Amino acid sequence: MSQYKITIVGLGGVGKSCLVIQFVAQRFVEEYDPTLEDSYRKHISVDGEEYILDIYDTAGQEDFSAVRDQYMRTSDGFLCVYSITYAVSYKEVRKLHDHVLRVKEADSEVPFVLVGNKSDLDNEREVSFQEGEQLAKEIGCPFMETSCKTRVNVKESFHQLVREVKAWKRVHEKDAEEPTHRSSATTQGGRKKSKCFLL
Repeated sequence: MSQYKITIVGLGGVGKSCLVIQFVAQRFVEEYDPTLEDSYRKHISVDGEEYILDIYDTAGQEDFSAVRDQYMRTSDGFLCVYSITYAVSYKEVRKLHDHVLRVKEADSEVPFVLVGNKSDLDNEREVSFQEGEQLAKEIGCPFMETSCKTRVNVKESFHQLVREVKAWKRVHEKDAEEPTHRSSATTQGGRKKSKCFLL
């Protein structure tokens, strides 16, 4: 059974904790202390395979950046959350994505899913679905809108991130293994050279 570390990033107040609690405990939390950082563990099944997720819910305040970065360094995937009712949180996404790449010492990609939360508050919307979609396309990651209150796409967002982590690991672990499998005595066509001994 695979075990993945997941970090939730985003500005304070966008509903990161509500999203995690709805996913882990299937309940909607109206009030939550925005200064808390917490971790959760959940056993899930995605596409017929079993996984254990260790989920780290960041507080969204700069005071916690050292702790957050330490956890990010060992994380396998990232769920980046903004609120569709708070345009400032949307504008921070690219900065957060760049920060993740920096902490992970990655050039351009890490397993990353962008989530526009609070889709049930459509009448208070400041960020369109198309804007979220466009940003995700520029970053190169999946995108969906969620609602912790109505449970729309909550489970789906985490499951999609698991798929992203799995796909990323398949590619990069294969790349890491390849040099050890290559023989130093191969031709350009991939055939082994026969050695010639002079007696």
